Amino acid sequence: MPATTVLRPRSHTLIIAATVPLALAALLADDMRVRRQLDAARKDPLTRLPGRDALKDRIDRLARTHREQLHVLVADADGLKAVNDSLGHAAGDALIAAIGHRLGAWAAARGGLAARLGGDEFGAALLLPPTATLRETAALREQLEQPVDHNGHILRPAVSIGTARAVDLPDAAGASRLLRGADMAMYRVKTGEQPHGYLARATTLTRPRSAGAVRAVPAPTCPSDERARPAPPR
Repeated sequence: MPATTVLRPRSHTLIIAATVPLALAALLADDMRVRRQLDAARKDPLTRLPGRDALKDRIDRLARTHREQLHVLVADADGLKAVNDSLGHAAGDALIAAIGHRLGAWAAARGGLAARLGGDEFGAALLLPPTATLRETAALREQLEQPVDHNGHILRPAVSIGTARAVDLPDAAGASRLLRGADMAMYRVKTGEQPHGYLARATTLTRPRSAGAVRAVPAPTCPSDERARPAPPR
């Protein structure tokens, strides 16, 4: 009796196994593309810096793991209104963009994060040895105040910087309180109440401050510390 040949349908297992990785790769690519789009949408279009929420997240993480070295800075561009009024808002935007790019590069080079907090105000969070605070912030101010060339006009930025070190503030101080301390320190520098390099203390957080009141106080002028303004024509 001849042997019976059993015909079995070809298995689709190999086909399915081959298509699963391809589908998974496509999903991962779509997910990465969506993440990049969301990250881009969260960044300030002028400076390409993230906003306040991203900075607060970074501060809270660093406060839990590296509190003894955590520094939070707030920098404010002085005299922006004068530039806008004399040369137009495009010049003011160029000034803000230059400060933002410089601060972002400075923070990134030190493993930190910079953000645009709104208007002419910026923030940064990074780890520094406490002994390097004054040296680093002085170098940052010098870097931020380098001239900016805008369509043939030389703009000379002036920047006030306030610093809060987590070790100088209560142990429970999180991102909001550290930013407030740095903001208050910046305000005292801006109004001439304290010199450049002033560091926030626990008492710094107790003084009330409204955004309107800050903007209403004129910045002091002195020959050695000119406000941001267009350079006089040659």
